[in-house]
This record gives sequence, C-alpha cells and structure tokens, in this order.
Amino acid sequence: MNQQNGYYGNWGGAFIPEILHETFRQLRQVFAEAKADPAFWQEYVDLMSSYSCRPTPLTKAENLSCHFGGAQIYIKREDLNHTGAHKANNVMGQGLLVKRMGKGRVIAETGAGQHGVATATMAAKFGFECTIYMGEEDVQRQRPNVFWMEKLGATVVPVTSGSSTLKDAINEAFRDWVANMDNTHYVMGTVCGPHPFPEMVAWFQRIIGLEAREQIIAAHGGLPARVYACVGGGSNAMGIFQGFLDQPEVELVGVEAGGEGLQSGRHAVRLAGSDASAGVAQGYKTMFLQDDDGQMRDTHSVAAGLDYIGVSPILTDLWEQGRVRFSAATDQEVLAALDLTMRREGIIPALESAHAFAQAFKEAPRMKPDDIIIVNQSGRGDKDIFTIADAFGDPKWQAFICEKAEGYKNPSLT
Repeated sequence: MNQQNGYYGNWGGAFIPEILHETFRQLRQVFAEAKADPAFWQEYVDLMSSYSCRPTPLTKAENLSCHFGGAQIYIKREDLNHTGAHKANNVMGQGLLVKRMGKGRVIAETGAGQHGVATATMAAKFGFECTIYMGEEDVQRQRPNVFWMEKLGATVVPVTSGSSTLKDAINEAFRDWVANMDNTHYVMGTVCGPHPFPEMVAWFQRIIGLEAREQIIAAHGGLPARVYACVGGGSNAMGIFQGFLDQPEVELVGVEAGGEGLQSGRHAVRLAGSDASAGVAQGYKTMFLQDDDGQMRDTHSVAAGLDYIGVSPILTDLWEQGRVRFSAATDQEVLAALDLTMRREGIIPALESAHAFAQAFKEAPRMKPDDIIIVNQSGRGDKDIFTIADAFGDPKWQAFICEKAEGYKNPSLT
C-alpha cells in the first residue's frame, strides 16, 4: 500500500473547500504523530482487547468445507467484534485521535447502521456528543440499528435528499463538519474520502489482517490460497487484505454488490463491471457510478452497506495493478449463501458479508482439497432480520434461493 501525498497511484487526493484546510492539516498532523508513537498503537490494541473482544477468532467451517469437497474454508469472525462488525476497529482508533485533538463532538455517516452504532458506542465511552447521518431508505430497513444508536445517546438524522442512501448521508455529514469544524470530528466510516481518511481507516482496520495471518499460520501451518471480502467503500476488505498484501501467492478477492444483475442497472458494481468511470466526488478521486455529465447514479443492493457509488482509492489502485481481483454477487446469490451458511454452520453473516461467502461458494468446489481460503465475515446478520425475513417470505425469491442452494450442493449447476 504505497501512498504519496494522499495518492495511491492515480487515485485519492484531498479535494476539499478552503474552509476545511486547517481542519485537515490538524488531522494529518495528529495522525502522523500517533503513527510514529509505538505507545499509541499499543494503547489502541489494549483498548480493543479489553473493550472489543480482540483478537476475533478464525473459525474453520468444517461443515461447509465438507459440503463443497474443495478448498478448506476458514471464516474471520469480525461479527464477534463489539457492536457486531469490523466498524469498531476504526471508530475506537479515531476516538483516541479525537481525544488527542481535544474535540468534544463527533459526526458520522452510516448505511447499514453498523458504523453508526459503533460511532455512537465510541462516543458514549469517551463522553462525546454524537450525530449520525443516515439515508431515509436505510433508516427504514435498518431500524434495529437506529434504535440502538438513539439509546446510546446519538442523534440520528434521516437524509431525504438524492437517493436517500449512503452517498447522500456522506454529503450531509460534510455540510455539518464545515459548519462545526472547531469542536467536531467527522468519523469517516470507510477507506474513502479526502486524505488522510483512506490511509487512517486502513491503518486501524489492518488489525484484522494482522490477526488473520498469524491465526491461519498457527492453524494450518501456511498461508491461504485466497482471501475473500465484500466491498462497499472497502474498509473490511482493506483490513484483512493488509495481512497478505506482501504475499503475491495469496489471491485477494473483493466482492461487490451485483444487486439485480449487471444488465439491470440496479447494482453497485464499480470495479467488477464496465459501468463505472474515473471521477472526483466527496473529496477524492476514484471510480464512480456516474452518468456522462458526472452526476452520480442511483445504486441498489439488498445490503444497505454496499450500495455506495464509489470505492476506496487504495482498492482502485490495487485493482489497477492487478493485485486484487473483483467480482460481484447478486442479491439472490447472497440470500442463498446466507441460507446455506446458517443451516450448515449455525453462523448468521450480515448481508454485506454474505457477498463474500457467495463468491467463495462459487469458487471453492473447483479448488484442491489442500487449498485454504479465508472469508472475512465483516458483520453479523441481526441488523438485517427484517430484510431477510421479507426476502425469505417472497415466493419468487424463495424459489430462487432453493434452486441456488441446490446448485451449491452440486457445483456443476452453478
């Protein structure tokens, strides 16, 4: 991961209004000082150990491995992290930076709600005032997380502009920050946005990959053949990928939201398809789903945390280099993978994470029995209970799920 002046190859940067330059200068300085201070990283690791159940386990999925008869499947269990997802890794680290800066208020955007819950949790622990911006559509489909954010003391602001999803929540959070920057820190939830956010979020999330590498060597005696992670903005993917970036023999696979299919136009595929193009938005340069006039298009995914218009500039650079391969899983494939994982392992992945499972299930049967793969389970599915219940109750979707599950049993059908 090579960063120069906020750029990763051709991607990244900090395209920000003049009024925010001093705020970003302060953030870059505090982050650089923290990175250079070994005591800061140790304080962070100690906090995550005592407060957030780290290290999270690496679980061998024996039943799924036997079911497919191909590669041996391991699951990195970020669902067992405090607040139910990988998001706590980033927000607790940023919370320590907020303390160093002496600010008393935090704001954040959220799609699936996991980042919002994590930020509200961090604010409660450190005594910060907290406001969360969330697209109105996501407020409705992620009601359990909204409830917990409010009970943790955060103010949740539904965003009704645009498509009422994650990109619109990010826009509103930036507007708030411009108006309240003296006492407010924006806790960016993913490896996107203006420099230093991509670097900073990736730095905290690397704890996933550092643990996973040590754990797979201890469990298996060597490195995996492939590592799978879902990709919205890309924080959980960057987290686990950093444990293996320096090992070219380990293939890294990012899985995007195929929605209703690439031909439908209702998806959030940036790097695994041909619909995205280079652009600058929300303070950085990357590949965006946009029209010929540079206006951001509407996106769709059954997973609220994956329907983002852009993708991390770090991942875009790694994709351009050929270091990370990207694929996509449709909503229906994801539900089938979720159903199979629940029934075979007693584990309930978040809909976001189930994208990584779906792609792994497509490929594992064609791999050798002595191959090892890791699937990063970025979160648990509690938050998705209503979406999953609605989908499983739909006769049309249920028929496809059953058909796809049969295909997973017999890989020649997939």
